Amino acid sequence: MKPHFHTPTVGRASARLPGSESAKERAEARPTFTRRQFLKTFGGGLAVLWLVNRTDLRAQAESGGRGGRGGRGGNRRPSELAAWLHIAADGTVTVYCGKAEVGQNVRTSVLQAVAEELPAPLSTIKVVLADTSLVPWDAGTFGSQSTPGMFPQIRRVAATAREALIDLAAKQWNTDRASLVAEDGKVRERSGARTIGFGDLTKGEKLALAVSESIALKPATEWKVAGTSVPKLDGRTYLTGQHAYASDIRRPGMLHGRILRPTAFGASLASLDASAAEAMPGVQIVREDDFVGAVAATEYRAAQAVAALRAEWKTTPQISERELFAHLKSTARDAPRKVDGDLPAPSNETRPESASHQLRQTYHVAYIAHAPLEPRAAVAEWQDGRLTVWTGSQRPFGVRSELASAFRLPEEQVRVIVPDTGSGYGGKHTGEAAVEAARLARAVKAPVKLVWTREEEFTWAYARPAGVMEIDASIGPDGRITRWVHHNYNSGNAGLRSVYDVLGKVEQFHSAQSPLRQGSYRGLAATANHFAREVHIDELARMAKLDPVEFRLKNLREPRARAVLEAAAKAFGWAQTTRRDGRGATRGIGIALGFEKGGYLATCAEIDLDRAAGRVRVQRVVQAFECGAVVNPDLLKNQNEGAIVQGLGGALFEALRFENGRILNPRFSQYRVPRFSDAPPAIEIVLLDRKDLTSAGAGEAPLVGIAPAVSNAIFDASGVRLRSLPLVPNGLKV
Repeated sequence: MKPHFHTPTVGRASARLPGSESAKERAEARPTFTRRQFLKTFGGGLAVLWLVNRTDLRAQAESGGRGGRGGRGGNRRPSELAAWLHIAADGTVTVYCGKAEVGQNVRTSVLQAVAEELPAPLSTIKVVLADTSLVPWDAGTFGSQSTPGMFPQIRRVAATAREALIDLAAKQWNTDRASLVAEDGKVRERSGARTIGFGDLTKGEKLALAVSESIALKPATEWKVAGTSVPKLDGRTYLTGQHAYASDIRRPGMLHGRILRPTAFGASLASLDASAAEAMPGVQIVREDDFVGAVAATEYRAAQAVAALRAEWKTTPQISERELFAHLKSTARDAPRKVDGDLPAPSNETRPESASHQLRQTYHVAYIAHAPLEPRAAVAEWQDGRLTVWTGSQRPFGVRSELASAFRLPEEQVRVIVPDTGSGYGGKHTGEAAVEAARLARAVKAPVKLVWTREEEFTWAYARPAGVMEIDASIGPDGRITRWVHHNYNSGNAGLRSVYDVLGKVEQFHSAQSPLRQGSYRGLAATANHFAREVHIDELARMAKLDPVEFRLKNLREPRARAVLEAAAKAFGWAQTTRRDGRGATRGIGIALGFEKGGYLATCAEIDLDRAAGRVRVQRVVQAFECGAVVNPDLLKNQNEGAIVQGLGGALFEALRFENGRILNPRFSQYRVPRFSDAPPAIEIVLLDRKDLTSAGAGEAPLVGIAPAVSNAIFDASGVRLRSLPLVPNGLKV
């Protein structure tokens, strides 16, 4: 599936997409990698290089790119990624991967890929991630693309290394390679007569091989390491607090920076009096046009200095939250971006007037913040005209391009190192903190660390887009949906295409002018579109006087969607649960179906309603999930459980409040995220392991079912239909 993400924007402004540089720009900026550098990097060992096919090579040559380590080839699509693997003389296997670790545990899945196909003991494999001077170019960690994209590539690299090792052993022993097998870090004769370690074979050899795309990989039914619950690599360091993040980086002579922020979005600096701040001992004030920052020996002193600055800002009036949804509709483009479908010519079945029931409703979702545990952070260091930045990012090579552009440097003079990052959720695609830290470091000629405050993170990071969804649907006397028209305004087209079998179906996305900076969020717009669709489906089922599960099955042909729906209903005990009539009930149940990024899911929720207090408590969630062959069952369950808890925030109470260019709730004391007390006492994940299908990603899809399931459960208990997210930010009035 093609990766998809929103480019963060402010109002009418649009950012330049990765890969939009001209061929001339790429050729001028492309780095080189000499044989001397290659040998210096790898030493005596076996290096396996992924090469694209001949068609890709021709296209690559035309754009001025060249394959190799460290981003050679410029900004290319994920299908053109290079991947490297190194086997040292002592048998240590190091795999280099451009993905970033942001809590999704990509390091462990890469480890499993190598251990499965090479094969080698897990303890002998090291994984290097997201260092632009060491790893192959990568578009970024987003769109649930690591498993479907990187996992098979790393497996092919490891498989090619395996075959090369067998060739080396056959040559050394002067024997038929068919008599040899690779296993557990060694090549041995099938007879058991001789055995040699991988490191003993590669000692003194410098060998580069092209990886064939047609090389045979082990089918999932034969997996021994992949498909099992390998524990999280370095998991103990996370539990003991020893694991280092971007905000933990220290450099010799490092100073701390803080930025002067405008009073509102779009404000420009009219005047600045920095005399009080400049008088502070050890403080340096940096100003470049509207960019103003303070640098000092401690973070506290830098913050004091910024507080001492006397600035006047020129602002312009902006819309407020109460005007949002009308504004999105009024600024929508006349020509929508069509996603799917054209209504057929009217027939007896599809004419609205011939339908048994017709339903038109409007649904809304608010802006919400990513609220990561670790705000944006960066450490920048200049040496001899070269720039190195340590920062938390989902797109290390994208940040490298931003830095190179900001400082007019060739990309080979910029190195971006991404330590494991304290969550991203799609919110760390851009490199603002990296650029800011680098500007300060260049001005004061010393390494500078910049860590955004919580208020800065809530205010100046981009938000998940708000949106308006309008759905018009009809059902016939047999309970089949005969017409489906779904329009999304602003929030996006992810998850807009439904899996329901409808004869007349139109699904369209309309871009609009956003008053807030907006961009990617876990699941993108799939949460908004699934919320609108699955609540609407529930309303149709009620109109048809059919059970919600029965109604969905009646309108589903897709076997994978039917499978998760039936599995979730069975595990939940849907058929045995007494349904409510909305009069005086304290418990309610709801269900929702979903499909996103190659994953199918069905979510059942049971809520407890305190009618007097208006409190909604989610008591139980059962989610069936299928994304092809499962790579790591425990980690996949963790992804589902985490997504459900995170999704409860946007479902129940999360929303950014804003007024005339200012965020009104920019701290956790004002912005409610799920707490331990909000987590359902019971969460059950049912995995459907389809070893006959390729593995899809699972970082985003598990999020999309919880909001509509909870909304439908609230209606089941109260008779109140809620069509806007968040559902109960101030409690439920029955």
